[in-house]
Order: sequence, then C-alpha cells, then structure tokens
Amino acid sequence: MNEITLGDVTVARVQEMHGPVGMTPEQFFPGWPQQDWQDNRDWLVPDHLGAEDDIVRVAFQTWALRSQGRTILVDTGIGNDKTRPAVGAWDHLSLGYLDNLAEAGIAPEDVDLVINTHLHVDHIGWNTRLAGGQWVPTFPNATYLMPRLDFEHFDPAKNPNIAGSVNENAFEDSIEPVRAAGQVQLWEGEHIVDGNLRLLAAPGHTPGASVLLLTSGHDKALFAGDLVHTPLQVSHPDHASCFCEDPSTAQATRRDLLGWAADNNALVLPAHFSGQTALEIRRDGDRFAIKNWGPFPAY
Repeated sequence: MNEITLGDVTVARVQEMHGPVGMTPEQFFPGWPQQDWQDNRDWLVPDHLGAEDDIVRVAFQTWALRSQGRTILVDTGIGNDKTRPAVGAWDHLSLGYLDNLAEAGIAPEDVDLVINTHLHVDHIGWNTRLAGGQWVPTFPNATYLMPRLDFEHFDPAKNPNIAGSVNENAFEDSIEPVRAAGQVQLWEGEHIVDGNLRLLAAPGHTPGASVLLLTSGHDKALFAGDLVHTPLQVSHPDHASCFCEDPSTAQATRRDLLGWAADNNALVLPAHFSGQTALEIRRDGDRFAIKNWGPFPAY
C-alpha cells in the first residue's frame, strides 16, 4: 500500500523517480569518515547505496495528504521540461509524475494546498508545467505555501550566487509564475495549516527550510523535508550534506527534530529516502537509532 492513515489524515506516497543520484558518499557528505559507510553496508545496500558502484540512492517524491477536507501536497520534485544546466540528469525530464498522482486519486484541479518545505530545485519542479510555451501553475486552485526566507534567498535578482548553481532558472520557471498568478503565500517561523498540521522553521539546509508536523488523535509524524538525506544520518546526526548551506545550524536542527520524533514516537517521512521511505526512531545515547521501517513498501 502506498497510502496510510494517521489519525484523521490520510498520507499517500507519490513517486517522481528514484535511484542513483550520481554522487558517492564522499561527494554527497564531505568530511564523513568512509568507515561509517563500510560498517553499515549490509543494510544500506541496495536501497540507499549501490552494491557495485558505491553511489548514493535517493528518491524524489511527494507526500499527498488529505486533512480536514483539503488535499495537500508536500514538495513537488524536479518537474518536466525544465532547463537544469548544473544537473544533467534533471535537464528536460519527461516523467509520469502526474500519472502517478492520478493513481493516488488526485487530479491537479483537486489540490487545495502545496507546501514547499524549502525552495531547492528538486522540491519545487512540479509547481509549474509547460503549456503553450509558458510556465503555468500545475495546480490552478491551490495556495502555495513557501518560506519567506527562501523566497528572498533564491530570488536571482537579490542573490547573484544563484547563477551557475543547481537552482539556476528555478525561480523563473517554478516560483515566479505561481507568484504572478497570485497563488503564493509566504510564511516564517511557524504556520498553522489546520487542526492536524503545522509548519515549523528548520533552518540550516537552507535559510528558510521547514518541516511539517502532524498531530492527529494518538498519531504523530514528522514530514522532514531535507532534514536527513540518508538513514545513516539518524545514527550520525552531526554529518551534513554538501547541499546544506549552514552545516552547523543544520546539525543543531537535525538533533532537535529527531529528538522530537524519538520522544513522541512519531513516524519520520523524509523527502529523499528510497526503499521503504519512512521510519520510526529512538534515542541511543547521544545519537538515535532506527526502531522500525515502514509502513510503505520498498520501491
């Protein structure tokens, strides 16, 4: 099953794609002792690390929620037809994401709210689609919640470092058309989505990075965005990815939120885990450990 129920909320996993990300652990997580990866190969392979090539495996996916009468999408992947000069594997994709969304029973017109946990290129791509040579909002009836700090940080008119980065062109094709359509709502700090869901700032990976907390009935969940990129960060939370813009702040944020998940027996649903994609964790001294995998089947 690719759909579960947590309290009064249903959660579906909608895949864009998964597999090798084209980076070794040394490249993805610079400074991380490679012995840690070797010591954990028996369970990292094949879902999270390639058996033959030692390339990190990840997924690009959306969490689709139905809560209090609304359909909510958490992150929108890379997108089709987009010019991505910095990442050839993401350039001008042609993937069946909208078909996968339809299999979850969701048409673009059904979506009430899109949550971009942060504004990196691989979390905003399906915000828009190409129609008649123009970028238009994929979800015409939705409000798009975006962190204000990221909206300002990734605007190339304000940040000259965007040119030549992985986010080159992303503001223009995946954010600006939604803003022009009047569908963007900016927030910062904390934002109450509804009685089950609230957004919380989780800085470090990006200035405005956030997570979505679910509390409904007896169930709790942490939609973790890019708080973690590999399950090995659960037991080694002090190691950041090369994409974290403020690694020390990301480390503190990761420890704080993984601690909340462990103390509240919350299901953790990261943006990029391949395999079973979701997990429960527990405290293990000054680190954490995986308690259970699931409940989603492995890709």
